[in-house]
Amino acid sequence: MPDKKTIARAKKDKREGKSASTQAGEFVREEIEHVREGRHGARSTEQAIAIGLSQARRAGVKVPAKKDAGSRKSAGKATKRGGTAKKRSASKTPRKTSRKRARASSRALKREGHSAASKKALAKHARKAARKRTPGQRSAAAEKAARTKGAKGRSAAARKAARTRAKNRKG
Repeated sequence: MPDKKTIARAKKDKREGKSASTQAGEFVREEIEHVREGRHGARSTEQAIAIGLSQARRAGVKVPAKKDAGSRKSAGKATKRGGTAKKRSASKTPRKTSRKRARASSRALKREGHSAASKKALAKHARKAARKRTPGQRSAAAEKAARTKGAKGRSAAARKAARTRAKNRKG
């Protein structure tokens, strides 16, 4: 169950017109914090992120389903419809997870390590995710960031970039 503060932050993001992924980011951030403080572990950074996204979906954030890794395009109409009529009707009314299963999954998570939420692991995951994106996608993201940042944000980003360039020249 997400904290009230997390839900409030996500709602604030929604009011401000931010994207679903930004809203969901609040839940992911909370999950990373849980792993760091030892509430439970995670086998990988992806698992911690997946748990956060799952909680965001349950809280009503309209996070799009994961894109098909093979084709790099979202699922087709047939897949979206999702199998037989019986399966579709079952999926409309989600059942509450049984106590036994919920306890089993939380105990399994407690046995996992905490290094998945380390800065090193998160940085590695970010680079891996960035490599999957095409130059066009990266460029579009940068353009959108420049559009939506505002004057203060752009100047802060420029200062940060200058610091990074200076640091890279030294090392």
